[in-house]
Amino acid sequence: MTVQNPQPANGLANLEKRLAEDLSLLELPPKDWVPATEYDGRRVYDAVVIGAGMCGLVAAASLKMLGIFNVICLDRAPEGLEGPWITYARMETLRSPKQLTGPALGLPALTFRAWYVAQFGAEAWEALGKIPKDQWMEYLVWYRKVLALPVRNLVTVTDMAPVGENLIALDATDKASGREERIYARHVILATGRDGLGCGYVPEFAKDVDRRFWAHSADDIDFAALKGKRVAVIGAGASAMDNAATALEAGADGVDMIIRRKEMPRVNKFTGISSQGVVQGFAGLSDDWKWKFMDYVLGAQTPPPRDSTLRVSRHPGGRFFLDTAVRGLRQSGDRVVVETNRGALEYDFVIFATGFRVDLDRRPELKNFAPFIRFWQDIFTPAEGMENGELATSPYLGPDFEFLEKVPGTCPALRLVHCFNYPASLSHGKLSGDIPAVSDGGRRLARGIARSLFVADREHHFASLMAYETPELLGDEWTDSAATLDELRKGAAE
Repeated sequence: MTVQNPQPANGLANLEKRLAEDLSLLELPPKDWVPATEYDGRRVYDAVVIGAGMCGLVAAASLKMLGIFNVICLDRAPEGLEGPWITYARMETLRSPKQLTGPALGLPALTFRAWYVAQFGAEAWEALGKIPKDQWMEYLVWYRKVLALPVRNLVTVTDMAPVGENLIALDATDKASGREERIYARHVILATGRDGLGCGYVPEFAKDVDRRFWAHSADDIDFAALKGKRVAVIGAGASAMDNAATALEAGADGVDMIIRRKEMPRVNKFTGISSQGVVQGFAGLSDDWKWKFMDYVLGAQTPPPRDSTLRVSRHPGGRFFLDTAVRGLRQSGDRVVVETNRGALEYDFVIFATGFRVDLDRRPELKNFAPFIRFWQDIFTPAEGMENGELATSPYLGPDFEFLEKVPGTCPALRLVHCFNYPASLSHGKLSGDIPAVSDGGRRLARGIARSLFVADREHHFASLMAYETPELLGDEWTDSAATLDELRKGAAE
């Protein structure tokens, strides 16, 4: 990590001034154009964003940049702890290259680089390797502040239901006050991260074992309690390495990486072909080509970052067991036994870094919509040999990240709920879960919502058109030359 030499105290203030000037030059945000609406005596939000992590903030900012201000982000976490960055993301740095503009929405003064240089200088930027994750969280906190994005923390959405065809009612609990409230929205955006439509995946056999013996890599794990313990980590992805390293750094006696593959994946395929062609063009592919791309990427798997892997292997107690498939888990006294194709292995604790899955039964906010949501398995049959359960349970989304009905006409309000989280990848590409193209995803989402709001309010806008009476001409800019024209005609006749 680079040694940082902070710039003068006004460095960040100067950057914020520069950003304000840039926004002014671009006439951003534009004027508010969406008419206010009420229901049951309450103001209706034009959009409610569930989640105020990176994707939630980008969604709210993108709407604001289109003149849609009546928006609120709701997040169950305390302020400054939104998203995974300083909770269950246990890496030391981001894997994304530092120069990617991420959530900056095309504004140079809003980039991480500008924020970093304003505080630590250009020399420190050049020396920086990858972005420390804690610093990325600090940047997102600043991003929220400098754009004045509306966020309510410690609020959990517990239920959603359609109100007719054009409105969504949300029930929410404010943890700080204990108060329950109802909120109405014309659109709802699910910016709920990797597990946004389900939960962390663990094999069924693990559920018969006492939870004190195991956890998912996204759980709140007491790593200090693993000091002096033997730990197994199931998986070989980035989260597997980061959890293993965290356990070793906390003093675990040893950590074994249990890896099914004979070799670790080494090439990050999708990153290798990243371009604006992929960002803008993926959504235009036919269904079979979308499936073909994503099935290949999932099959090849994404390798863990080199730094994360070295973080494990530099510890003498970090071991890698390749070609080792887990077949079961059972308790044995005060320990847990992992059954594998290479025999039984005994540990004090097991961490499953086995990813996430769509499971709408685990999302109380979606219980009223779940039966109507169209998934890829409802509409697409892959070619033989390309069956993929993860892709099959991805939501089949419309062009604005909106859910579509499994059976048309059964839940018209479903189109008002937008899936701006990782499970959207098969329909839209990686625009709503990773840093590189999140601005493109936010703008696509916001443009779709803006279009929908204008169409829904067309009578209001047409009435405004007819009522508009501000003249550009006052009537004194010209004189009527009809008399002169008559004289000209008379002269021509003679």
